[in-house]
Amino acid sequence: MELYVGIDVAKELLEVATSSGESFSARNHDAGRAQLIERLLKLSPALVVLEASGGYEQALLVELVAANIHCARVNPTDVRYFARMQRQFAKTDRLDAKLLVAFAEHRATDLIPARLDPERDELKLLVNRRTQLLRMLTAERNRLAQAPKWLRKSIGRTIGALERELGTIDHQIAQRVNASARLKPLQQQLTSVPGVGPGLSNMLLACLPELGQLNRREIAALVGVAPFSQKSGRWQGHESIFGGRASVRSVLYMATLSAVSCNPTVCVFYRRLRQSGKPAKVALTAAMRKLLTVLNVMLKTQTSWRPPCTIAV
Repeated sequence: MELYVGIDVAKELLEVATSSGESFSARNHDAGRAQLIERLLKLSPALVVLEASGGYEQALLVELVAANIHCARVNPTDVRYFARMQRQFAKTDRLDAKLLVAFAEHRATDLIPARLDPERDELKLLVNRRTQLLRMLTAERNRLAQAPKWLRKSIGRTIGALERELGTIDHQIAQRVNASARLKPLQQQLTSVPGVGPGLSNMLLACLPELGQLNRREIAALVGVAPFSQKSGRWQGHESIFGGRASVRSVLYMATLSAVSCNPTVCVFYRRLRQSGKPAKVALTAAMRKLLTVLNVMLKTQTSWRPPCTIAV
């Protein structure tokens, strides 16, 4: 029988469970992970599953892939729903590890195996840092608007330092993308679309590697711009979006605000929805989905932006 392994990852401890009933712990540091990898190599598991846990799992995931151990990082929300289905409401590290084993056995054929991609991983760290700086800048600018005069110089100095650091991060992101023979052509494809600038293209390259590999429904659901129906009997609820990658969606939203003005395809689509009576937010969400679909098809077919043909009337 195939052996499955679940690992509950914490900052300092790795709780491990196997489908054979074995449980043990390892320290989440270099020596502890090395011992764990050695033990897993002897077990030869069919699949090792661990949850995304705020980055604490990254080092172990890299080492598992480097050791050619078949592994997958799963969404904690999926595991929680699976726990409810199994009627498991208690939560401890050991129980979570055993739950991951059951999840691996149930979903083994559906899970996407983890792969090493140093270029994208480093770009993702820089893009995430840029997002953090933007949030701090927004907070400081909001404080500046309400601060008394004697406090504004302090806030101004902080804003200046954050702006300089943001410029440095932008320069580092541009350098990494331009130096990559794989990412640079993809960025050129994406930015050829009116409304798509370096901010969105870098976010997509770093945080949405599935772009161009999935169909339009799958990529929309992954980002969180796919509408889900709410109906039961005679009750007809409103369709709404749910879940997805919030960091990608927020940048896509800002790009779509520009695209509805300068991108002929998205502009016509948005205006048609508004003229048919759709609320502005609904039409803008649909325009986000439209823009994402266009970008997905472009990367899938390896083509650049081509404006729609003008129809003579």
